[in-house]
Amino acid sequence: MIYLDHNATTPCDAAVVEEMKKWHTEMFFNPSSIYQPSQETKQAIEKARSQVAKMLDASSDEIIFTSGGTESNNIAITGTCLLKKNKGSHIITSLIEHHAVLNTCKFLEKQFGFNVTYLPVDKYGLVDPDDVKKAITDETILISIMAANNEIGTIEPIEEIGRIAKENDIIFHCDGVQVAGKLPISVKQLNVDFFSLSAHKFYGPKGIGALYVRKGVKFRPITYGGHQERGLRPGTENVPGIIGLGKACEIAENLMAEDASKEKELRDLLEKKLVENIPEMIVNGHPEKRLYNTLNICVKYVEGESMLLHLDMEGICASSGSACTSGSLEPSHVLLALGIPHEIAHGSLRFSLGRANTLADIEKTAEVLPKIVEKLRKMSPFWDKK
Repeated sequence: MIYLDHNATTPCDAAVVEEMKKWHTEMFFNPSSIYQPSQETKQAIEKARSQVAKMLDASSDEIIFTSGGTESNNIAITGTCLLKKNKGSHIITSLIEHHAVLNTCKFLEKQFGFNVTYLPVDKYGLVDPDDVKKAITDETILISIMAANNEIGTIEPIEEIGRIAKENDIIFHCDGVQVAGKLPISVKQLNVDFFSLSAHKFYGPKGIGALYVRKGVKFRPITYGGHQERGLRPGTENVPGIIGLGKACEIAENLMAEDASKEKELRDLLEKKLVENIPEMIVNGHPEKRLYNTLNICVKYVEGESMLLHLDMEGICASSGSACTSGSLEPSHVLLALGIPHEIAHGSLRFSLGRANTLADIEKTAEVLPKIVEKLRKMSPFWDKK
């Protein structure tokens, strides 16, 4: 199998699995109990918290453990808006956010009457900081812009947007799920108040994530229960997951530069070969300001789902956009926001590389896909008319 869908999820690193083992069996204790093994468990959680904080250039007491990026986004957005609804009712976000952000904003619009500005992007998927500035009103209480897009890989000008938010005394949330563990991050430098991440995007376990909350920033909890995570996210801790997240952060820090260099070289080679061998193909996303592992293309006159099925028969795993919307018949909302017509957006493929990919993987994919496209186009009445 050739796996080229690392933006959807990554395999759990063997060292992460090893680190987690004893916390499933020997050290199974509830960290809220007072006996010694429980206190050791609590200390292990705090060690993991410090590992996450170190990767983000944050303090340990600014990290809250969650079940993943979706929950982190929900806590930051809903928690802020419910706390500040008497001060204002306006949210600014972008058209290309993950559905964990977009659907949360829609919920707040429908249930609580919030007004949301969905900013456009340019043809590369970039949000213009000037558009953010122009959208601010006296009612604006929250800005939420992702660090990098999960489908096209475009990296947003977060530091500049964060500076605008800070100057206007507006809370700024950043969905950092696709950059955490891939790019060096300093939440201080980015001027963010909230930053979401998810372990399974960088070789950690599924079902665990974290939310950075800048010291002094308040929000209303969206779930209620015990005292865990200072009462801000109650519920008995997912101890093995937390330990795994901490270890994944530690490994990511050590391998980040090496991963980036290798994956970018392979991604660029794949892009070059596909551009050379598939006519009427579009490369989406910014040519430079893009995640080093991500290649998103649109192949005209061919359905993305058909290409995926044929790739699967060749043992190649890719996607046609976000894994969270893979069951939808609608074209990607991200590609439509770039101005790509519906009929072309339907022919999209996303390849996202990872640590274990090899030159042989790329050569096989670059050999197979043009043949698949040629075969499918022979069946297309639109291609015949060209």
